[in-house]
Amino acid sequence: MKISYAALIIALGTGFVATDFAAAQEASDTNVVVTGTRVAKRTALDTAAPVDVISSSAITNQGTSELAQALSVSLPSLNFPRPSLTDGTDSVRPATLRGLAPDQTLVLVNSKRRHSSSLVNLNGSIGRGSSAVDLNTIPSSIISTVEVLRDGASAQYGSDAIAGVVNIRLKQASSGGGVTASYGEYNTTVDTDYMPVSAGAFYDVSKLAKYKKHDGASTNLSAWAGLPLGTAGFLTVAADYSHKEHTVRTAPDWRQQYTGTTATSANEVAINRYNAWYGDPDIDQYTVFANAGYDLSDSAKLYGWASYQNREALSAGYFRRSNDSRNVVSIYPDGFLPLISPLVKDASFGSGMQWKAGDWDMDLSLVGGYNSVDYTIKNTLNRSFGAASKTEFDAGGFDYTQLVVNLSGTRGYDVGFAKPLNVSTGIEARSEAYSIKAGEYESYANGGVLLNGSPTPSGSQVFPGFTPANETKKERNSIAGYVDLETNITEPWLVSAAIRGENYEGFGSTATGKLATRYDFSPNFAIRASVQNGFRAPSLQQIGFTATSTNFINGVGYEITTFQPDSDVAKALGAKPLKAEKSVNYALGAVARFGRISATVDAYQINLKDRIVLSENLTQTQVRNYLISQGFIGVGGGRFFINGVDTETKGLDLIVSAPYATDNFGKFNFTFSANFNDTKVTKTPTTPELASLGISSTGLFSRVNVLTFEKGTPKDKYSLNTDWTLDKFGATLRATRYGEVLSPGSTAAFDVVLEPKVVIDLEGRYQITKSVKLALGAENITDEYPTKTPYAVNSTSNTPFSTYGPFGHNGRYIYGRVSYSW
Repeated sequence: MKISYAALIIALGTGFVATDFAAAQEASDTNVVVTGTRVAKRTALDTAAPVDVISSSAITNQGTSELAQALSVSLPSLNFPRPSLTDGTDSVRPATLRGLAPDQTLVLVNSKRRHSSSLVNLNGSIGRGSSAVDLNTIPSSIISTVEVLRDGASAQYGSDAIAGVVNIRLKQASSGGGVTASYGEYNTTVDTDYMPVSAGAFYDVSKLAKYKKHDGASTNLSAWAGLPLGTAGFLTVAADYSHKEHTVRTAPDWRQQYTGTTATSANEVAINRYNAWYGDPDIDQYTVFANAGYDLSDSAKLYGWASYQNREALSAGYFRRSNDSRNVVSIYPDGFLPLISPLVKDASFGSGMQWKAGDWDMDLSLVGGYNSVDYTIKNTLNRSFGAASKTEFDAGGFDYTQLVVNLSGTRGYDVGFAKPLNVSTGIEARSEAYSIKAGEYESYANGGVLLNGSPTPSGSQVFPGFTPANETKKERNSIAGYVDLETNITEPWLVSAAIRGENYEGFGSTATGKLATRYDFSPNFAIRASVQNGFRAPSLQQIGFTATSTNFINGVGYEITTFQPDSDVAKALGAKPLKAEKSVNYALGAVARFGRISATVDAYQINLKDRIVLSENLTQTQVRNYLISQGFIGVGGGRFFINGVDTETKGLDLIVSAPYATDNFGKFNFTFSANFNDTKVTKTPTTPELASLGISSTGLFSRVNVLTFEKGTPKDKYSLNTDWTLDKFGATLRATRYGEVLSPGSTAAFDVVLEPKVVIDLEGRYQITKSVKLALGAENITDEYPTKTPYAVNSTSNTPFSTYGPFGHNGRYIYGRVSYSW
C-alpha cells in the first residue's frame, strides 16, 4: 500500500497534542476490558494493544440476528462474506479478521477458549481449508459486550491468536429481562448478466435477467431473564429461535435443457429458467444459553455457563439439467436441483472457581465444547444405480470435541516502579477429538450401472456420502505454561511481556513471546507498540478430514476427493505431516483524545510462515490415472492439506469516536472507522512428487488460491455510524464502503473485479412505553449488489454474483422489531 503508517501515526499525534483538551472524557474511556491484559480495571483506551468494545445495544440494534454479521458492520477489520453453493459452509459461514484465515482468530467466551466448528470449509469460499469457531452459535440476547483484541496474542492465549482475539462476555444479571420479536424480508430487484443468443446461448433469456424478489423471510424470537441464585448469586438465561427462508439470486438458465430439442421446443419454452438456488439457505434454529455465578465469600466465588443449539439447514448444489450425464431421466425428466441438509448440533459448558490464596488471585476452570454436522442429501440420486436409485440419502457426518483445564494466578509485586509489577502465570491442558462417520451404503457406493460403456460417479449427487474407509477418529492432547508481566515503569511508561511454552501431542513443542509498550506523552496522547511471535497448530479437522464432493472448475464438474495428509495417496502426490504455522507480528499505534472525541490509529505487519492450506484440486490426467490405479473409480481429482505458504500482511486501523449533545435535537454519537489491508504471498509449496507425474511442482497452490489470499477480501473498508436519541426516539444510520475485491479465475480471462460499493443501513426506534420499544429499519437501502459476474465466467448460469462479495448478494432487507423489557 502506498501509505506511510508511521508518518500517519506521528502526524495524527502531533495534531492532537497541539489541541487544548478541556472537556471531560467520554464513557468510552472507562470501558474496563479483560482481553489482552490481566491488569484489573484497565480501560479500552489505556491498553498497550488496540481493543474494541462492542456493546450489546450495538449488536441488537440491527436487522440481523447473526452475531458474526453484526460484528462485521461494527468493526472495520472484520469481514463476514456470505458464500453460497459451498456445501456446509452455506450454513456455517466463517468470519475473518485483518484478511487472515478464519481459524487464525481466537474466540473466547468469558475469557475462556471456545471450541471450533467440526466443519472444514472446502469449496470456493473465503477461508477455504479452515475450521473456525461458529460465532452464530451464541445468541445476542446473552451477550453483555464483545471485546476484540486487534493484535496477535499467542503468547497470552495460545494457538490460533495470530490475527487477534474475540472475547464474548456474557450477561451477569440477577434481575430484569426482556422478550424480542422481529420479522424481515428482502425486497429487491435482481439484475444479472446473461448470455445473448448471438454469443451462443441456446435460449433467449434477456427478458428474464432482471426481476423483482420478495423472499428470505426471517422470524426471530428471543428472550432473556436475570434470576437470583440464592442470596449471593445470579443466573442469567437466554433462549433464541430463528426461522429463515432461503433466497434465490440466480441468472436465468440459457442452456439447452433436454436432449434433441431446439429453442422453440415446447418443453424448452415451458421450463422454469430460474432453476438454480443461489443465495441464503433455509434455517430453523433454536438456542439456549445460561450463565451463572455465586459468591461463596468475599474472596471466593463459583461461576459457570452452558449452551445448546440445534440448527437445521437446507441449501442447494448446482442444477443438473435433464440432459446432464449425471441425471437419470426416468427419475427426473426435467432435471433436478440436489439439496444439502446439514443438521448442526452445538453444546458447551464452563465451570470454575476464583479465590484468594494469600496475595494471589486464583482461577481454576474446566471448559468443554461439542459440535457435530450430519448430512442428509435430498432431491438427488446415485447415477451408478440408474433408475433404481434412491432420491434421499443419509450421507454421514463428523464431530469435534474439546476439553480445556486452566489454573492461573495473578498478583502484584512492589519492585520500585511507578506501579506494582502485575504477574500472571498459569498452566493449561487441552484434549481434542475429531471423528467422521459413514453414511448409508447407497450414499457412497457404486451400483455398477454404466453410461456409454463407462463407469459413472459413485455416491449421491452433489455430496457423496462418507465411506467406511473415510471413518476416522483423531485425538490429541496438549499442555502449556505461561507467564505474563505488566507494569508502569514510570507513570507514563507501560511495559508488558509474555512468554508461553506449549507441547502438542504429534508434532512437539513451541515457544512464543510478546513484548508491548505504551508511552503517554500527556493525558491526551499516547503511542503504543508491540512485537511478538505466534503460532497456530494444525487442527484435527485438517489432519483427519477426508471425503469426496463435487467441485465446478470453469463450469465443469469434478468429483474431488480430499485425502488425509498421512494417507498413502496424499504422500504419493506430495503431502507431508502437518506442522504448526508460525508468525511474527509488529504493531505501532497511537491513542489521542480531545474533549469527548477519541481516536486510535494502529498499523500492523503480520509475517506468516508455513500456513496450512488446502491444495489445488489436482484434476490432471496423470492424477486421475493414478487415482484409478489405486481403486478410486469415478473420482476426477484429489487434494490434501499441506504447509508451505508464506504471506506478509500490512495494514492500518483507524477509529474516531465523537459524541455530541445538542439542546433541542438530542444526543449524537458519531463513529468513523477504516481499515486498509494488503497481503502478499511470498512463497508457495513445491513437491518433487508432482514433477514425477509430469506436473509442475508449483501446482499445489497456484493462481486462484494465491489471489484469494492477496485480493479476496476488501483492500479497504470505511464505516460511518451515527446513533441518535431524543426523548422516546432513537435512530441509527450507518454507511459502510467496501473496497475493491478480486474474485479470481483460473486465468485472467475468468477474473471478476468487484468494484467498491457503499451499503447504507437505517433503523428508527420509538419507546412506546417504559417497557415496550418498536423499531423499523432497512439494511442496504439503496439495494446494492456486488459487480455482476459476466456470462463467460458464470458458464452454468447458477452463480451470477461472486461468493467473495463482502456484503453478500441478497439486496435490500426490510424489518421490524418489537421488544418488551422488565
